[in-house]
Amino acid sequence: MDALKTISDASLKQEVPAFAVGDTVKVHVRIKEGDKSRIQVFEGTVIAKKHGGISETFTVRRVAHGCGIERVFPLHSPVVDRVEVIRKGKVRRAKLYYLRDRVGKAAKVKEQIR
Repeated sequence: MDALKTISDASLKQEVPAFAVGDTVKVHVRIKEGDKSRIQVFEGTVIAKKHGGISETFTVRRVAHGCGIERVFPLHSPVVDRVEVIRKGKVRRAKLYYLRDRVGKAAKVKEQIR
């Protein structure tokens, strides 16, 4: 067990961004196409955070051309370059799966006044 813990601790990112469920974030994802690599930005609302440690993931939802798109990102993966918080959301629950059924202004999350 100690060997597993040592390997997983070495793979953890040192600087983990501080964001919560309900926040609007920009996730900078490293995309590899052939021998080239580039960074693509995925912007949306964080609707879930799961697990902890090396297997921690977060789900980001956005609406593009009237179609909802959700992506699950592993937090400690080298594919995720960085996460920028655009605005803080004011929510009262841990999972925002109810946003899947909402359309338009009803799907918005109120902004938290700092």
